[in-house]
Amino acid sequence: MSWYSRHVFPYLCDWALGGWEVSRQRRRALASASGQVLEIGFGSGLNLPHYPRTVHRLTVIEPNPTMHRLARRRMKLAPFPVEAHPFDGQSLPWSDHAFDCTVTTFTLCSIPNAGRALAELWRVLRPGGRLLVLEHGLASDPRVQHWQRRLNRLQMWLGDGCRLDRDIGGLLRSLPWQDLSLETLYLPRVPPTHGFLYRGLAIKK
Repeated sequence: MSWYSRHVFPYLCDWALGGWEVSRQRRRALASASGQVLEIGFGSGLNLPHYPRTVHRLTVIEPNPTMHRLARRRMKLAPFPVEAHPFDGQSLPWSDHAFDCTVTTFTLCSIPNAGRALAELWRVLRPGGRLLVLEHGLASDPRVQHWQRRLNRLQMWLGDGCRLDRDIGGLLRSLPWQDLSLETLYLPRVPPTHGFLYRGLAIKK
């Protein structure tokens, strides 16, 4: 892990993704979380205040130790137990059907093999369980897509591997869900290259 990844990016990420509008989207995305929940890419714990009381236990993974340090104070305030692990989202150690709900927010953009990470989230989810998603990615407008691809190299440097052009919808549709409900929107006051969001849920057969 680079010096930038450990000492700069966690604070930049916590600031950039902690605003009011992003928080509002988090609250909407997480509204149906319940039971035993697994979240990958926990970061600095910005989702924690937005989980409903229907969550019984939250298991989180975050490989960046500085992110984990930033998350500790939020974890202490959670109204349910939070168990943290430094795992990689591309390979999860839990058995099939271990969780009632799985969550990914602003994470798939940075995982080298995002398809594999989603397949793992699908595997550990029980039948009838829900995957909750809030991600930025490839826009629907070809003009925005053009600039996303042009800016990717700079974004991956500043964003510690974050891509602007990941097709979140396509990745989700590649798995055999019983039902997939996905909305797309642009965040206000954010450049469209960076503010195109996918928000929704998928139910496992």
